[in-house]
Amino acid sequence: MTSQLKSFPDRALGVGADSEQIVDAEVWPEGSLEILSQVEVDQLRDQGEGGLYTILRRCILAVLSSGGNIDDARAVLEKHKDFSVGIIQLDRGLKLSLKAAPSVAFVDGKMIRGIRELLFAVLRDIVFTNNEIRESGRFDLQSSDNITNAVFHILRNARLLQTPADANLAVCWGGHAISRDEYDYTKKVGYELGLRGMNVCTGCGPGAMKGPMKGATIGHAKQRIRGGRYIGITEPGIIAAESPNPIVNALVIMPDMEKRLEAFVRLGHGITVFPGGVGTTEEILYVLGVLLHPDNEKIPFPLIMTGPANSESYFRQIDEFVAATLGKCAQRRYKIIIDDPQQVAREMLNGLSQVRDFRKHHGDAYYFNWRLKIDDDFQKPFEATHESMRAIEIHEDLPVYELAVNLRRVFSGIVSGNVRVDTIAVIEEQGPFEIRGSRKQMRLLDRLLSAFVAQGRMKIARESYSPCYQVRR
Repeated sequence: MTSQLKSFPDRALGVGADSEQIVDAEVWPEGSLEILSQVEVDQLRDQGEGGLYTILRRCILAVLSSGGNIDDARAVLEKHKDFSVGIIQLDRGLKLSLKAAPSVAFVDGKMIRGIRELLFAVLRDIVFTNNEIRESGRFDLQSSDNITNAVFHILRNARLLQTPADANLAVCWGGHAISRDEYDYTKKVGYELGLRGMNVCTGCGPGAMKGPMKGATIGHAKQRIRGGRYIGITEPGIIAAESPNPIVNALVIMPDMEKRLEAFVRLGHGITVFPGGVGTTEEILYVLGVLLHPDNEKIPFPLIMTGPANSESYFRQIDEFVAATLGKCAQRRYKIIIDDPQQVAREMLNGLSQVRDFRKHHGDAYYFNWRLKIDDDFQKPFEATHESMRAIEIHEDLPVYELAVNLRRVFSGIVSGNVRVDTIAVIEEQGPFEIRGSRKQMRLLDRLLSAFVAQGRMKIARESYSPCYQVRR
C-alpha cells in the first residue's frame, strides 16, 4: 500500500493549524501499468522538448488535486510549484515517488485508493499514446479512418470496451461553473439514470460532470447494482483546470480535444446535456454537426438537454442560437426537458432501447459506435492562435455542416483561452482573440457569449473573469 514519508505545512501558503499540508510519498501501482521499460522510464523522466515529464507532472497533479475548487490551471501549478514526480524501477516493477504532493489525496498517511487508480491511469495513457499512437508509425493521424482507429485503441487499452456489452452508457455533458441548484439537479438526474440501470460517462471534472455520477452511485446502490461504471474522459490541456472528481472509477486521457469528443460519441449510447458555458456549447455544436451528416440521418442517438426550472432561459438561448445558425434540422435532433429528472431518465431509457434494437438489427457492436460517420473536419486538432481564430469563417452563406464545424472551433478556442496555460500566456502577451464574421452571425454569437459572462458560466471565480476574445462585426 501507499506509505507517507513525511508531511509538513506548505510554505507557499504559510504555516498554522489551518494551512494546507503537503506530503512526500512513494506509491505502488493500482490496476494498470505495473511495469515500464527503461526507454519508457527515460521518456517520462525527460524534461526537455519531446520528453513526457511535463505532461506527466501536470496530469498527476490534477488527479491529486481532486475535489479542489480551482479551475485556473496556472493557479494550481503555481500553488504546487514544488511538486515533482520520480519513477523508481524495482525488480518487482515500479513505483512513483511524489514530492510536495497535495495532502487532500491522502487519508491517515495513505493515498485514497480511487485516486491511486486514476494516478496510474494517467501513466498508462501517456505512455501508450506516445509510443503506440504517435511514434509507432501504425496510425496516419491525417486520415479519418486512422484517427477513429486510434481512438478505438486508446479506449481498448484503457479497458473501457467491455464484452459482453449492453447499450446502457449515458454520456452527461455540462459546465463546472454552475449554480448550486443546477448541480443538485444533475445529481437527481444521475440518480434516476442509476435506478434504471444506466452507467454514466462525463468529462470527469466537477459540477455537471460530478453530479450525475454522484446521483448514479445512489441509484445503483438501491438497485444492488455492483460494478457500476463512472467513466471520465479528459485531455491534457484541460485536466489541470478540471481535475478528475473522486467518483470516477475509469479514467482515460485522450491526446487532444477532438479525440476526446470522438471518444464520447463512439463510446456512449446517448447524451444528456446540463447547463454549462462555452465548453458545453462546443460539445453541443460538435454532436449536432456529426448528427447532421447525411450518413447519420437514420442512426438513433438520443440527445436531451435538461436543467432545473431556473435554467429554462439558458436552454432557450441555446435553442434559439441553434435555430438561427444550424436550422430546424438540427433542432429535430434533440429534446429539451425542464425540471423533470424522471422524464429525462425515461426518455433516455427509451432512446437507448432504440439504439439497442438498431445495432442488433445491423449487427453492430454495442461497445463502440463504428457506424457513426465523423468527417475529418471534426477530427483534426484545432490549435487556437490569434491567426487561426481570425481565419475562421462564420457567415450564413456557408453550408450548415461547415458552419457547425467553424462555430465549434470558435467555442473550442475560447475554452482554450479560458483554461489552457499556454493559450492564456499568449493572450496576455498579444491581447484577446478576434472573432470575425457576418453581422448577423456575430450578433447571435455576441448575445450568447455575453449571457454566459453575465450568468457566471465562464469560470468559477466569476467576478474576476476577463474575456479572452473580442467579437468583431
